[in-house]
Amino acid sequence: MKLHTLQPAKGSVKSRKRIGRGTGSGRGGTSTRGHKGAQSRSGYSRKLGFEGGQMPLQRRVPKFGFKSLNRIECKPINLDVLQSIAEKLNTDTITFETLVENGLVSKKDVVKVLGRGELTAKLNVSAHYFSASATETIEKLGGTVNKI
Repeated sequence: MKLHTLQPAKGSVKSRKRIGRGTGSGRGGTSTRGHKGAQSRSGYSRKLGFEGGQMPLQRRVPKFGFKSLNRIECKPINLDVLQSIAEKLNTDTITFETLVENGLVSKKDVVKVLGRGELTAKLNVSAHYFSASATETIEKLGGTVNKI
């Protein structure tokens, strides 16, 4: 075998369809576009999601869900996170600024303290909102809850 004798396997290489080259080619006349209709004409481009007149999937599927325009989206912070911050910084006061400095929230966030996890330290916590269970747990240990 030499490089100049190499050739592709028989039947693996086909010549491309030459469309619109006369009736003798078998692909002349309508040039494989069929008769009439938008798709047979030059310059036609189908709209995104168009399904040939059938009701498109986008319109068939029922819509659901609702988000109020007046909603307040809060960043949740749990009690176990507050406990770990208190231990790390060796402090008993956790403010919104403390959470921002430690990278847990950004300045624009609204913080809600939630009641998941264990809290063992007596903490004075300042945040925008508190869940009932978080308030109960913090106050049970002798800490205070300050709404911003």
